[in-house]
Amino acid sequence: MFELVKAGGLLMWPIIACSVIAMAIVGERLWALRTTRVIPENLVAQIWQLYKKGKLNTAFITTIRDGSPLGRVLAAGLINRQHTREVMKEAIEEEGRQVVHELERYLNTLGTISAITPLLGLLGTVIGMIKVFTAITTAGVGNPAVLAGGISEALITTAAGLSVAIPALIFHRYLSGRVDQLVIGMEAQAMKMIEVMQGERER
Repeated sequence: MFELVKAGGLLMWPIIACSVIAMAIVGERLWALRTTRVIPENLVAQIWQLYKKGKLNTAFITTIRDGSPLGRVLAAGLINRQHTREVMKEAIEEEGRQVVHELERYLNTLGTISAITPLLGLLGTVIGMIKVFTAITTAGVGNPAVLAGGISEALITTAAGLSVAIPALIFHRYLSGRVDQLVIGMEAQAMKMIEVMQGERER
């Protein structure tokens, strides 16, 4: 493996670094974007039960806020539960924008990796071909070993760049779609809580 990396030239190292960063981001985001972590089941129902029993105090709201991203969104509305529906909704939307920003953490970096690694591979290809033509001008075409080294470097870096970029792009698209699904789910839960607590909807 090391010989393959060595044969690819210096540009193999930034490609390898990109692959390590991409794997770390994918692993962290897959763990962070689990549905059970972001949108706990029956959270709105639990809040409604506490509200009916008169136990929805500041301590419970703090616990709810610290428990999950959905809890943060709902807690913003609960703090303003004595106000109108519009005030609750505005508070939830403001907190929701911050939560969505955190759910999208590192996705721009992953998208950047998926875009630059093919370019790094292409740059390696260009450098390898430059070496080939330099070898031709200095040693002629009679030494295939010299030519093969440059061509090998060109092909290895291209393959390495694409090998990193393709999975990175797939996971970037998947994780972006995952965030969109979670945001829609949080919006639905938040609207349900507003309507229930404002007396416009039965649980």
